[in-house]
Parts: sequence; C-alpha cells; structure tokens
Amino acid sequence: MTAGRWELLRAAGAVADSPADARTAARALGLPAASDAEHTEVFVLNCPPYASVYLGPDGALGGEGADRAAGFWRAIGLTPPAEPDHLAALLGLYARLGEAADEAGREGTRPGTAAALTRSREALFWEHLWPWLPAYLDAVTDLAAPALAAWAHLTRRVIAAEFAALPPPARLPLALRAAPAPAGPGGGITDLAGALITPVRSGIILTRCRLARGAGQAGVGHRIGERRFALRAMLEQDPLATLTWLGQEAERWAARHAGQIPGDAASQWWTARAAATARLLRESVADARLTSLAAGEAAEVPELPS
Repeated sequence: MTAGRWELLRAAGAVADSPADARTAARALGLPAASDAEHTEVFVLNCPPYASVYLGPDGALGGEGADRAAGFWRAIGLTPPAEPDHLAALLGLYARLGEAADEAGREGTRPGTAAALTRSREALFWEHLWPWLPAYLDAVTDLAAPALAAWAHLTRRVIAAEFAALPPPARLPLALRAAPAPAGPGGGITDLAGALITPVRSGIILTRCRLARGAGQAGVGHRIGERRFALRAMLEQDPLATLTWLGQEAERWAARHAGQIPGDAASQWWTARAAATARLLRESVADARLTSLAAGEAAEVPELPS
C-alpha cells in the first residue's frame, strides 16, 4: 500500500515530463495517453510545470523561484538537478524521501533518520508543492486537453490525500510570505500587464489559451506571442472591454481558490490576492467609464460571458 503511494506520486509527476515519459506513466496510472501535440500545448505553451512560474516574483522560469527549490535540495544534502523546481523532479523527490523514511522505519534501528526524512518530506510539500499545485491543476483543466485534464483530476486527488495525511504547517510558505505587492492603481498599462501575468502578484493564472479566449470575448484582436505583450495590446485596443473581462477572470479565480480545502492558509492567501486584483479591475473599469464620459463617448460596459 505504502509503496504504491510513492509510485503513484512519482508517476503523476512523470506525466508532466517528456511526451515519452508521459505515455509510460499514463499507462501505469490507467489514464489516456496524450498526443505529443496535446502534451506540448499544455506543458510547454500554456502551463509550464515549474514552481518558479507560479511562486517566483517575476512569474517566469528560473530566478528566485528556482533558486528556492534548489536550496531545498542542497539543504537535505542532495545536488539539485538541472531543473530543481520541475513538477516531475519535486514529486520524484517527495516519493524518494517517503521511501527512504519507510525503509529506515522498517529497520527499527534508525528512528531519528526516519523522523528527519519525514520532516524533510513535509517541508517539501508545504513549501514547494502545495503552494502552487491546486491552482496549477485548475489552469490545466481550463485547456481543451481531455487526456491531461484526466491527469489533472487524478493528481488533485493524490495531493489532497497528502494534504490530509500531513500535520498542518506552522506558517505560510516563504514564497507567499515574501511575495511582491499586488498590482496597484496608477501603474500604467505595462505595469498592470506585468502584474497580471505574475500569479503571486495577481492571484490568477493567465495562460496563452485563456488570453486568446478573453480577446474573443472582449472583441479585440489577439496578438500571438509573449503574454505580456498580448495583454498590453488588448488593453490598448479596448481598455474598457479588456478590463471588464479581466475583472471577471479575477473573480473566477478568487472563487476557485476559496473552493479549495476550507481553512487552508495558502488557499486563503490566494483567495485574498485574487480578490484584491478583482477589486482593482472593477475600480479601473469605473475610471475608464468616467474617462469615456468626460470625452463625450459612449461608455457602456459590455456584458461578457464567463
């Protein structure tokens, strides 16, 4: 039973690795195999499976977010891999620590070692997995990728079981405690776009696919390319419609975070951050309407579908 637990976690992480590893892991998990195109669409173009993207202060690969993960590997006496914050690496390490603790416990002569390994596994979960995985898996399910949506639902159940099995953390993870301030008024389009595509600043995950859908709903053109420039182009074309859609998106994410495990401090933090973004965007819509009225333009706020 216990061995199966660790293999399940390791296989769940492997699905987010290469397409070949994903096919092997999917068979072991009893999941449909994703095509190479589907795997690329999800894990390369929209939802890169790296903690640094969702917990780092810049919302990008590498940097401080990856350094934190690498520091954890070093703290437990291991050389960090090339991608220390990749989901496959993190879940693989989590399983490895669990197996090592089980082995030390079975021998009965190293209770201190077993306890230390268990503490390390708990720290890995609370600092480097749980703070981003629930929202990340929500973002994956937003994509039109049935095989990987099935993987996301299974992985959600797996990490929820780990959540229930571990003692609660004493405090918020460092990535959330040290997160940069959320977006504020008066920063301009460039600053707003940068904040909105940085999850720890906005509380939301804006993927390329979601931005394209939002452009269609707002009735503006979608610029192919880096998300920051695509979002800025939307805001420049029609600020009112784009801000309205973004506000609805922030409200959707706030509700999602609030629907996670009740009483969980990390989920409450994400809820508050997304709610603050929704509030800012509502105020920005009101300001845009006043500006339009002052210019003598029609200022009807469009009703956009969710």
